[in-house]
Amino acid sequence: MTERALRLGTRRSKLAMAQSGQVAETVRRLTGRPVELVEITTYGDTSREHLAQIGGTGVFVTALRDALLGGEVDFAVHSLKDLPTAQPDDLALAAVPPREDPRDVLIARDGMTFPELPSGARVGTGSPRRMAQLNAYARNHGLAIETVPIRGNIDTRIGFVHKGELDAVVLAAAGLHRVGRIDEVTDFLSVDTVLPAPGQGALAIECAASNASLTAALAELDDPYTRAAVTAERSLLAALEAGCSAPVGALADLLADGQIVKEMRLRGVVGATDGSTLVQLSTTGPVPETHDQALALGRELAAEMLAKGAAGLMGERAL
Repeated sequence: MTERALRLGTRRSKLAMAQSGQVAETVRRLTGRPVELVEITTYGDTSREHLAQIGGTGVFVTALRDALLGGEVDFAVHSLKDLPTAQPDDLALAAVPPREDPRDVLIARDGMTFPELPSGARVGTGSPRRMAQLNAYARNHGLAIETVPIRGNIDTRIGFVHKGELDAVVLAAAGLHRVGRIDEVTDFLSVDTVLPAPGQGALAIECAASNASLTAALAELDDPYTRAAVTAERSLLAALEAGCSAPVGALADLLADGQIVKEMRLRGVVGATDGSTLVQLSTTGPVPETHDQALALGRELAAEMLAKGAAGLMGERAL
């Protein structure tokens, strides 16, 4: 008798469908079971308000989690940066697959890089984190840009440039890779210029904590280094008591000596959206071998950032 198809809950966007389709194919290969995508509309998909106005935290996640808990789907795929930092007891974060490129990128008219943008250039982004760092870079390098808040999917955002409404937009490299549009990038923004959102480029695969067999099967997709990195980044975010739409960037990366991974470096930034002030610090420690060690790395850096005045720069508090 053929086992029934596993139902994978996903948002309806082109990006969500692409990344969920990739996970579905891997799960089919690992388990030998068919996987069907179940499209679910979230509040973040239907609201036209900017994320900072609707709270940001959980707006792309809650409907998927409700479907999991209601038995409508067996597991769900999220962009990890959309997940609230507190993990519900009744849901298991079964896997964090290997991370895609975490950087932000620029898509600008006429093939321009960020330093080549003309005075008064209008740069679109829906992220206070990107606004803070782009504006800080512009101030420090004598660029006069205007950051413009935008919403919409990848097609919509790139369309603002093609239609001449904006000179450039800033997007995540990972999403463009997953939908096959990375060749449209005109500038890959160094993480020294713009630190990504905590968890950017990583996916989260959740299922009901009570489903031990499925949790174990999905765990085959887990990458321990990616999980340790994003755990440290999200621990920083949680300790700052910041929502996912707050102007907080974080990136944990591995420092290697030849082929041997020696340490993990965690960098964090909080900034005023006009770029007038940034609190940017880093810490380095042994590669976390446990969840608690990764949490401790994030909390340590958050404490240093709060001591330097980070709290006063975050307009969006956790809900």
